[in-house]
Amino acid sequence: MAALPGSSPLALTMGEPAGIGGDITLKAWAARHELAVPPFVVLDDPDRLSALAATLGMTVPVREVESPGEAVGLFNQALPVLPVRLDNPVVAGTPNPANGAAVIASIDRAVALVQAGKAAAVVTNPIQKSSLYAAGFRHPGHTEYLAHLAGLSEEPIMMLAAADLRVVPVTIHVSVRDAVDLLTTDAIIHAGRVTAAALKRDFGIERPRLAVAGLNPHAGEGGAMGREEIDVIGPAIAMLRADGIDVSGPRPPDTMFHAAARRGYDAALCMYHDQALIPVKTVDFDSGVNITLGLPFVRTSPDHGTALDIAGTGAANATSLIAALKTAAEMARNRQKPVTL
Repeated sequence: MAALPGSSPLALTMGEPAGIGGDITLKAWAARHELAVPPFVVLDDPDRLSALAATLGMTVPVREVESPGEAVGLFNQALPVLPVRLDNPVVAGTPNPANGAAVIASIDRAVALVQAGKAAAVVTNPIQKSSLYAAGFRHPGHTEYLAHLAGLSEEPIMMLAAADLRVVPVTIHVSVRDAVDLLTTDAIIHAGRVTAAALKRDFGIERPRLAVAGLNPHAGEGGAMGREEIDVIGPAIAMLRADGIDVSGPRPPDTMFHAAARRGYDAALCMYHDQALIPVKTVDFDSGVNITLGLPFVRTSPDHGTALDIAGTGAANATSLIAALKTAAEMARNRQKPVTL
């Protein structure tokens, strides 16, 4: 297991207690030697994790710790847990809004630990937003809440990474109809600048190459199939180039994600949600990682949801969480290196 900055562990949040977060957390720790999982500390209820391990038939010694500093030395022998107590019993597959306060407290504490330099990065297990909304949560999701905790004035950027592909959707959780209206030159420029800076700082790429997808078939075919490439996307590309960023496009979306094309860029800027997520999930469905760019700390997450239907059954696949932990560790190490932005 590679060392983390300052020998600090990653801070892994609880996620939805009735989902698969606990299942994959236990599996990730069990694979620590075989898959070189970096040390992490879980912000969760130790009693629930111990009970879940017994239910799954896993031998995972759960140990409470008082500080993240204890976790690295303990990690080989036991799963270190900073206690976040649940007030109500957990029924696998059935979220209870009464446990929402603990889910939010887990996120809050993980961020506070990283901001205080006591943890290297935040890795979040999946949350059940509908359950949190019922508990009074007022943010659209993890990303927006983390931006709130960080005090950001600009919206952070979502990147999905898997195998040899990184994608950034400029518009995210809106309908395709609304995405067209929300797609602006300024939004593309913001996504491009944040992505290029993150590729340097967090991924160690000295001169990042961005590929920008068109919105329309054949990238508009010179205006015959839409003018967004001419009126919206083209000016954004020109401005990014003026910033000194290596950027190409707008590219026809149907020809930019095959293996040979992917070798020509470090990240693809996509115009709407599915344009970005379909290729990344096709290339490597199990190992995708959700990364939030533009935060003052590193945050990654598995690229899947709570999977309530298989929670507590042992069927959950921990591959994406393990990839998220490894990616967070790599990004945290890269942030320690001097970079010229």
